[in-house]
Amino acid sequence: MPPIIEVEGLVVAFPKPGGGMRAVLDGVTLAVEAGEAMGLVGESGCGKSLTALATVRLLPQTARVVGGSVRLGGEDVLGAEEKRLCELRGGVVGFVFQEPSRALNPVRSVGSQVTEAARLHLGVRGAAATALAGRLLAEVGLDEPDRVAHAYPHQLSGGERQRVLLASALAAGPRVLIADEPTSALDTVSQQRLVELIRRLRESRGLTLLFVSHDLALVGRLVERVTVLYAGETVEVAGRDALFADPRHPYTQALLQARLESGDAPGLFPTVPGAVPRAGEWGTGCRFAPRCPHAWERCRGARPALAPAGDGRTVRCFLASDEEEPGG
Repeated sequence: MPPIIEVEGLVVAFPKPGGGMRAVLDGVTLAVEAGEAMGLVGESGCGKSLTALATVRLLPQTARVVGGSVRLGGEDVLGAEEKRLCELRGGVVGFVFQEPSRALNPVRSVGSQVTEAARLHLGVRGAAATALAGRLLAEVGLDEPDRVAHAYPHQLSGGERQRVLLASALAAGPRVLIADEPTSALDTVSQQRLVELIRRLRESRGLTLLFVSHDLALVGRLVERVTVLYAGETVEVAGRDALFADPRHPYTQALLQARLESGDAPGLFPTVPGAVPRAGEWGTGCRFAPRCPHAWERCRGARPALAPAGDGRTVRCFLASDEEEPGG
């Protein structure tokens, strides 16, 4: 069986103001097996959200996929017709967006939005849709689900709106749940509660999960494997326990070390010295080299390939493998 989500060598570009295209993703590889929970981590600007959107071809209108492939259950997403994409979105993959205030329609009741995917994919209408909205809102832990169903988004708190998005994503009974930074706008207590809720829902519904986050502590509570992105490319993929115990890529090491040093600030993403380069301004060689304490001459002139590094992991670093990308 192929992975239920399979992204290979993905390259996504946007038009530049002066003409031409600038790649913002260039070298993203990601595979999630059916029933697995995968974490997608990295600092802001590394391409996490764009990668998540690409899995169901929800990229911004000006974005262009100029390389690589995306498959869902072995099916080519990039070549799929719009009708099939509509079937995949909501029916196969439920998507929880990062900003509920932007994802929810302010002039439609919560209940009508929660059941939209069920109406589209399952033909649920009328009283059945009303009853389904109540069940879904109760399932995601909202008190007084009937009241919430008749409310409008602005009448709810941020945490309630995020749970409404989660209920909407589950409405048509998808096999896959993609949660894109669902805790980023929540306080620490609400973050912990939402993560626990997602964990329970994944178990009770048998969901495959792709959880996108900048917070390694939250990721560690939910997933079995982790994919680390840096500057638009995958730099390490490993089992959760192996990654936390023995990170191989210097960027992963820096993230984990920073996490240990920021233990008095739960919920805040730790800092790594330096900054992620702007998209498309990566230069030659390893993209992490300017921030890496282990970089040497080869790192600045050749780009490492994402290569096997033992115990089922892959790493993009010359410390782990001699392989480099074709053309350097």
